[in-house]
Amino acid sequence: MIYTILLGVLGLDIVVLVHELGHFAVAKLSGIEVEAFSIGMGKKLVSFIFKGTEYRISILPVGGYCKMKGEEQFSRALKEKADVIPYEQGSIFSVSPLKRIATYFAGPFANLLFSIIVLSIIWFSGFAIHTYSNRIVLISDYPEVFHSIDNPADKGGLKTGDTILRIDNHTIKTYADIQDIVYKSPSKPLIFTVIRNGRKIKLTITPALDKDSGAGKIGVSPYIQPVVQSVKEQSAADLAGLRANDRILSVNGKIVRTYLDILAALSAKPKILKMEVLSGSKKSEKTVIPFYTDKGNTPLGISFASETIKQRQSNPFKSIAKGTEETFNNFFLTVKSMGMLFSGINLNKAVSGPIRISYFVGEVATQSFKDGFKTGTTTLFRFLSIISVALCFANLIPIPIFDGGLILFTFLAIVIRKPIKPVIYYRYQSIGIFILLILFFLTTFGDISFLFSKG
Repeated sequence: MIYTILLGVLGLDIVVLVHELGHFAVAKLSGIEVEAFSIGMGKKLVSFIFKGTEYRISILPVGGYCKMKGEEQFSRALKEKADVIPYEQGSIFSVSPLKRIATYFAGPFANLLFSIIVLSIIWFSGFAIHTYSNRIVLISDYPEVFHSIDNPADKGGLKTGDTILRIDNHTIKTYADIQDIVYKSPSKPLIFTVIRNGRKIKLTITPALDKDSGAGKIGVSPYIQPVVQSVKEQSAADLAGLRANDRILSVNGKIVRTYLDILAALSAKPKILKMEVLSGSKKSEKTVIPFYTDKGNTPLGISFASETIKQRQSNPFKSIAKGTEETFNNFFLTVKSMGMLFSGINLNKAVSGPIRISYFVGEVATQSFKDGFKTGTTTLFRFLSIISVALCFANLIPIPIFDGGLILFTFLAIVIRKPIKPVIYYRYQSIGIFILLILFFLTTFGDISFLFSKG
């Protein structure tokens, strides 16, 4: 877990560094003096000064900051109860309101630009997606595995073995396509076109809101054929003699149609699993002795065959168009997800703080690099682009102390055509700090609970 978190912190630092570099670049262009630029927070470890800016590496390797000239003038104005912040050349309060707005906006814009660049490079280079077919299983058919019944898929008339061809006007080729549309559509009726026993059927299904994630769900799982893709060395499956390309036909006398039948057999915690296996054209019986973790998990050491969808390289113009389109799709999905916060979701689970985000980034990196360097890099940076877009949106929310709040406050100064009094500015920021502390304690509590659940 430590390795996962360290990788996650590094990934999150990249996104924050991009944000702060945006502020830094526009501040310099606007004539604002940047007193310090730090990678990390807290006490500085090493530093050097270049062209009037102190560059630091600080002790806490989380985030960073861009310290602009003006804090001292603001503090002095508060202390002296002045009506305006004293003018001082190079201060952020010495430049025009439009330049201040540009400086505040530069951080979120840098995050948006980072996502466009990263995704454009990914589309230009080509990539592969590991997923499963568009054939589905109802999770209600496996209550011993999922403990879930009466889901939207059941109510809408889907059946195990159905192949989903279309959802509304979207062509479905893989299970990832199903997930992508359903995830974005809680409480929205969707028209499913499926093929069942050779004939097409249209069904209307309304995804339910998953209160733990804020996403839509219908209660299906991919129909994964019980064909072994790989076996982990020294695992229970390896010791039993299972090998890649073996097809598991039955477990303890029960026919296996999908991998879920194996999980169903394990739910009873048997001491042994008698597996009938087809290796090429030869049938044999393997005896697997499972072991159970403290949390009841049973890692047999088997991964099942998935589908690899390869996206060929695109030309530069198409790559930029695709990268931009995907970035703004992620941005609008973030906006929509924000609205879900007021629809009764579980905030402890659905809202993530820096700790949990770092863990997710690290987990994505750790798992993806197992499939090769290019696959790992592509998956990691695609995930970082999503976080970067989320950081862009979050900072544009007009909450005091966030960039969006500072932009709003500066815009008000333009409207009323006079500087905002420092005491009003201070009260405004105090509200922001209070909101930030509430968010910090809420997300930190949820993050720590999440990490304990991971063991």
